[in-house]
Amino acid sequence: MQLSIVVPVRNEQDNVLPLLEEIHAALRESADYEILYVDDGSTDATPARLAEAMARYPRLRVLRHAASCGQSAALMTGFRAARGEWIATLDGDGQNDPADIPKLVAAREGAPANLQLVAGHRRKRQDNWLKRVSSRVANGVRSRLLGDATPDTGCGLKLILRSACLELPFFDHLHRFLPALVQRNGGATVSVEVNHRPRSRGVSNYGLFDRLWVGIVDLFGVMWLQRRARRPQASELRRP
Repeated sequence: MQLSIVVPVRNEQDNVLPLLEEIHAALRESADYEILYVDDGSTDATPARLAEAMARYPRLRVLRHAASCGQSAALMTGFRAARGEWIATLDGDGQNDPADIPKLVAAREGAPANLQLVAGHRRKRQDNWLKRVSSRVANGVRSRLLGDATPDTGCGLKLILRSACLELPFFDHLHRFLPALVQRNGGATVSVEVNHRPRSRGVSNYGLFDRLWVGIVDLFGVMWLQRRARRPQASELRRP
C-alpha cells in the first residue's frame, strides 16, 4: 500500500463524518490508500460516530486508546498500525484541508533522494491573534535553536515516510518536533504551503499556556537529543 492517512482525535464527535467525506473526496483519484482514525480516549460520541463511519467507508480503520494518552501517543499508534509506505497526518478538528494531501504527495518529485518528511506551512493562519502571535514567536525560537529550517512545525498536515517514523525516539509532544527529529536521523525535509481553516465545530483540546510551558521543556530535550546524535555507517566484511 502506498499511502496511509492517520488522524488522531479526542472528543471530535461533530467533525468525524464531515472530515471523512473531505478525505475521500481529496483522494478519489487514488486507489491505493487507507484511513486510520486513532481515538485517544474520547468521552463524547466520537466512538459512536467512528463506528457509524466504518459501516460506510471500507477503507477506514479505527484504533482506540482506553484512556487519553495525548496526540503524540495517538500518532505513534497510527504510525505502527499503518500499512502504507508513506503516512499523511492531519488534525481531526477540520482546520487542516484534506485537499492539500495530494500537494504534499506531489512535493516528493524533485526532492532530495533522502526525503523523509514533507511539512505543511500554514502561511495564512485562521486562528485568533493571540494564537498567531504566540505561534510565530514559538516557531522563531524553535527554528533558531534547533536549526530545522521549517517555518511551521505545529501544522498537523504532514507527509512522512513510515520507516522513518518507526526510528524516532518517542516522548510526549514529539509531534511538535518531527522535522528536527527526522533531520537528526539523517532524513531530508521540505515545507509546502497549505490551506488553513477556522474551527467550525467543537472545542479545542489544547490551552495556550499548557502548550507554552511544555514546549519550552521539550525544546531543550530535543536540543539534548540533537547533540548526542550518532549515525554510524557500517559495512559488512566479505569472506576471504
